[in-house]
Amino acid sequence: MALQFGTTYRNALLDQFETTVGATAVLRIWSGAQPANCGTADSGTKLVEMTLPADWMAAAGSGSKAKSGTWSDAAADASGAIGHFRVYDSTGTTCHMQGSAGLAGDLVTDSALTVVGQTVTVNTFTLTAPGA
Repeated sequence: MALQFGTTYRNALLDQFETTVGATAVLRIWSGAQPANCGTADSGTKLVEMTLPADWMAAAGSGSKAKSGTWSDAAADASGAIGHFRVYDSTGTTCHMQGSAGLAGDLVTDSALTVVGQTVTVNTFTLTAPGA
């Protein structure tokens, strides 16, 4: 039987995640498959790097938390097919989260491909706490 948690706890868990990562987190979008976990070295070609807004996630509600503000990079670093993303602290050294990215996936962008210098925008991103 799976554990279940109340909505208040699930919201607190999600809000604490943003606090732990910190303000102005760094988002990097890579080509290829994501590494085994956040402790594994980066893989693929870094296509995009952007500093997220100071309050990069909205307050949690009903056990989920959506992106806040505009997540956009005015100049892609490399050309390639978007495969996965990683979120780092403001120094860009500690990976706190990773997942699939592109037109479908955990982080949905406005394009499946990047070209050097192109603007890349994250259209949707939502975290959902476990235990519903």
